[in-house]
Amino acid sequence: MHRLTQLGLILLLLCSPLYAADVSHGQWHQLLQDHVQMAPNGQHSQVDYAAIQRNEVILDGYLARLAKVEKRVFDSWSDDSQLAFLINAYNAWTVKLILSRYPKLDSIKDIGFLWSSPWQKNFIPLLGETRSLDDIEHKLIRGTGRYGEPRIHFAVNCASIGCPALLNRAYKAETLDAQLDAVTRNFLSDRQRNGVRKGVLRVSPIFKWYVQDFSKGWQGAHSLREYLAMYAKALGLSDAEKAQLISGKLAIDYSDYNWALNDLGNK
Repeated sequence: MHRLTQLGLILLLLCSPLYAADVSHGQWHQLLQDHVQMAPNGQHSQVDYAAIQRNEVILDGYLARLAKVEKRVFDSWSDDSQLAFLINAYNAWTVKLILSRYPKLDSIKDIGFLWSSPWQKNFIPLLGETRSLDDIEHKLIRGTGRYGEPRIHFAVNCASIGCPALLNRAYKAETLDAQLDAVTRNFLSDRQRNGVRKGVLRVSPIFKWYVQDFSKGWQGAHSLREYLAMYAKALGLSDAEKAQLISGKLAIDYSDYNWALNDLGNK
């Protein structure tokens, strides 16, 4: 009987919120599968916001599930579980923000005010506080220094055509590295935003806005040039161009950023 009591206590602890391995992202995954259209090459995607709006109760259920996660539970997870949670939360709450004004907007920037941007709006109940999208990206993901993961810039989605594609599946801890690798390579393979033109390597302004993140030593890259050189094949660089990039002889410039809504039908 004593052994059975001990076993029961252990099972109770393992099933308690503190020891929960992760939160389910199944509802979010299904919404993405049903309503996000990926280009065959994965370089961009379009979102059927009208359809998601018709199924907004499912999105709301998922967001409510995220809101119930306690900070102490989140802190007990692995880094990959935490990062997948935060990326999914950012993307799902971005969609929710768009739906708050849809269809009467052409860009996420239409939601901002003179004194604040849509990313500074505090409307997200997450990990015990009311947060903004900026809080999730710049404090919880980038600001902690815990993850040191520059590829998140190709995973978090700003609901814009210029942004890397919103993936049509939820991020999961067990596949996170492969997912981040895929979205990074797919984005860099998009010649409308990244590639050599007339002897100049033109890349997305994401690399200008967050240059420090790409220069912190991830996989040994201590500069933007070294980081981009790791993706020479995705960027379409020849061996000679890769060598010029590393040596500083290949100039880097930045392409334009399209803030139009990544709505189905927009291109």
